[in-house]
Amino acid sequence: MMKNSSKLLFLFTLITGTLMTISANSWLGAWMGLEINLLSFIPLMNNMNNLKSSEASLKYFLTQAMASSILLFAVILFMMKSNMIFQNEININNYYKMIILSSLLLKSGTAPFHFWFPEVMEGLTWNNCLILMTWQKFAPLMLMYYLMIYKMIIFIIMITVSVGSLGGLNQTSLRKIFAFSSINHLGWMLSGMLINEYTWMIYFLFYSFISMNIIFILNILKIYHFNQLFSMFMSNKYLKILTSLNILSLGGLPPFLGFIPKWMIIQLLSIENQMMLILWIMLMTLITLFFYLRLCFSALMLNYPENNWILYNMMNNFNLKFYLILSFFSTMGLPIISIIYYMF
Repeated sequence: MMKNSSKLLFLFTLITGTLMTISANSWLGAWMGLEINLLSFIPLMNNMNNLKSSEASLKYFLTQAMASSILLFAVILFMMKSNMIFQNEININNYYKMIILSSLLLKSGTAPFHFWFPEVMEGLTWNNCLILMTWQKFAPLMLMYYLMIYKMIIFIIMITVSVGSLGGLNQTSLRKIFAFSSINHLGWMLSGMLINEYTWMIYFLFYSFISMNIIFILNILKIYHFNQLFSMFMSNKYLKILTSLNILSLGGLPPFLGFIPKWMIIQLLSIENQMMLILWIMLMTLITLFFYLRLCFSALMLNYPENNWILYNMMNNFNLKFYLILSFFSTMGLPIISIIYYMF
């Protein structure tokens, strides 16, 4: 088992690599930051209590190494462009952008380069899943914003939201369900990139907060599969209700917090006259609500005999108190932000 001091060191290196990438002045510097980020996350993935962690680490390393090789190859060719003669320089530049963008899509797990992402998620602990779903996507998404190829991005958005919606329908593992959910949310973030830089960042912050809220309680209760949710529903009715509402918030239902960034992107895309894109991502997101509702249907619609003893006392457990505070903002986010908006 890795010591806490070593974990903190690797986490610090992980954050440093991402900051190096987003603040780099050249593509070579951005590549170096991505490599530091990769090499610092691999040791965090190893867990002696999880037999699949070594397999997940190897899959993650091979995939990211291949993406980094493609990125470095395209950057070197792009830097050598001045010493070569091309008949159509504009088209050549677009080819380089497509290669670099494809490598970044592979790094972030965006469809159609998503095949490694659910398999790696299945072998990780919940804490590492949260890092992979949120922080590890920030640097590639930031670099993608610098390489916007409009037609290609729209095509990628439609594929991503479709794969994220349809891929999670037949899953029983919660980690794979949240992996395909993350792919679907990546489509919404890419849609925000069509508008401006701040839109997708706001969506990313909201998504990270809601995901942290859900994974926080799943990590405490050590729940990894669909059938394990029944034990949680039978143990405490407060956990049953709060977890179900947080899952619905992740799906983007009003009046929960997850509806705000989707609402914002839909309004801004309508200003850009992207009605077909709006219709497609909304229809695909409705499919994601199906397996979100499947997770909380048994909690909201069926009665379970509650145990005489309470496994988790919310009045005395600090972790569950903290979860109660986070859940309040997650479930009541839209009314709170609306009140603040009209007050100021």
